[in-house]
Amino acid sequence: MSSAHACETLMVEEVPFPLHVTATTKPLSLLGHGVTDVEIHFLHIKLTAIGVYLDPDVVSKHLQQWKGKGENELVDNDGFFEALVSAPTDVVIRVVVIKEIKGSQFGVQLESAVRDRLAAVDQYDEEEEEALEKVTQFFQSSNYLKKHSLISFTFPATASAAEITLTTMTEGKEVTKKMKVENENVAKMMKKWYLDGPNGVSYTTVVSLAHNLAALLSN
Repeated sequence: MSSAHACETLMVEEVPFPLHVTATTKPLSLLGHGVTDVEIHFLHIKLTAIGVYLDPDVVSKHLQQWKGKGENELVDNDGFFEALVSAPTDVVIRVVVIKEIKGSQFGVQLESAVRDRLAAVDQYDEEEEEALEKVTQFFQSSNYLKKHSLISFTFPATASAAEITLTTMTEGKEVTKKMKVENENVAKMMKKWYLDGPNGVSYTTVVSLAHNLAALLSN
């Protein structure tokens, strides 16, 4: 469920996402949104809301091979999402907590998903293990990620690194901390966790991306 609000934001599960963010030099557009969720004893629990920001030029520069394809042809197309992940373009992924979670729990989920992806392509060595451990520790240092905590993953086009920004409320104050992920393989697989087509962490986000990118590819 989502709707435009005040023309400046899009509401995703009652979480406002700005329609544009600036990562490095130019504004990026909100081209995908969705949720992560889980079913427990027939209860449908939404965990996080997600917004994916891309430079719309990614379509004309890196995705023309899929011009004219519809949403249904793109949504389960591994090659399309691999091209999106690999494209040298700025990407920002904003994740807003809906259901409170332990920082350590979020860190372990991310670590496990990234490690499995790296191992599958034989890229999980000591350097990757070390970099991933730092990411896990970064999240573990926040005891709880309360509702409305914001996790931003920034992937600059010109760098092989990524930056994680975590904003939480502690004793009524907003606390922000950042870390750089210098390992290129780990950075790419973190991006892939969210943009890995049917294998990504949020299928609703993938469907939304396929819908919006198909529309841009039809122009």
